[in-house]
Amino acid sequence: MSIFERYLTVWAALCIILGTWLGHGFPALFHALAGFEIANVNLTVAVLVWLMIIPMLTRIDFGALHQVREHWRGVGVTLFVNWAVKPFTMAALGWLFIGYWFLPYLPEEQIHSYIAGLIILAAAPCTAMVFVWSHLTRGEPHFTLTQVALNDTIMIFAFAPIVGVLLGISSITVPWDTLFLSVVLYIVIPVLLAQGLRRYLLRKGSAARLQSVLDMLGPVSIVALLATIILLFGFQGEQIVRQPLVIVLLAVPIIIQVYFNSGLAYCLSRQFGVVHRVAAPSALIGASNFFELAVATAISLFGIESGAALATVVGVLIEVPVMLSIVHIVNRTQPWYENGPAVRAACSKGRVACRQESTSPP
Repeated sequence: MSIFERYLTVWAALCIILGTWLGHGFPALFHALAGFEIANVNLTVAVLVWLMIIPMLTRIDFGALHQVREHWRGVGVTLFVNWAVKPFTMAALGWLFIGYWFLPYLPEEQIHSYIAGLIILAAAPCTAMVFVWSHLTRGEPHFTLTQVALNDTIMIFAFAPIVGVLLGISSITVPWDTLFLSVVLYIVIPVLLAQGLRRYLLRKGSAARLQSVLDMLGPVSIVALLATIILLFGFQGEQIVRQPLVIVLLAVPIIIQVYFNSGLAYCLSRQFGVVHRVAAPSALIGASNFFELAVATAISLFGIESGAALATVVGVLIEVPVMLSIVHIVNRTQPWYENGPAVRAACSKGRVACRQESTSPP
């Protein structure tokens, strides 16, 4: 791993401090950057996401996508955690922590709004950032791409009903323009650009030429990730300084939910004999949130100054550092994972190829 990847948690911590300081010290600058958006999708963040994921998407050979059928167990685990577990555990944790244990420390008039924001945050799985987490765990890129596309499709039909049921509302206003624009900006356009670059490099050179370019672009992805951390914490620098206790209390159920769902996906994958390079992105997809959609929905339903909007923003703040910690755990526990009886049995029977450098081009 490069020095950027090896010490990524250190750089991320420094960027969190820097972003908060800049956001509090230069609020006008970040207000201007925050206003550069379409349908509640920030275009500055979108560009940084492109820089993060295009090099990773360039590694994917679409001709090998049929191989994802080998990983149907991993797909099943991820779908189960994303859609049958995650929204409901978040609702339970929200009511337990915000509605009961932390009730004396929070504004009483915002309690229900905070809980609603937490539910909205958990009801949609992450899309673009998942490619970053998968790359850092040496995950199977074809599985990751297929799972993200499948989640995006399900989200169109399932997001509104799930949020509606958990909030007790018969019909909710989903910002469809935000949903579709996010999918186009974070998935469709980067995939087209990445595959165009891949074909151009292979046509003009060879697999070695492609690998050379990918090696050169690798640090760009990490720098863009760190810039994104600075930007996100800069957007909320004033809020962090002004309401530190509220933000800390809202972060508690979100962090517990993320670790619980990632751990559940990881352990279920091990139990069902899913190989590590699929289980790793499965755990990360099962834990992360589609924060752009969550923030837009909370603002649409409850207003920009609501507790719901603040709760979804807290999800944005902790997303990157918490997911980086899960990346570290998944990487460090690979030997334990691969010694699982079901995983060893799957490898010995030749059902799956258990050792493969999935981040190198074919």
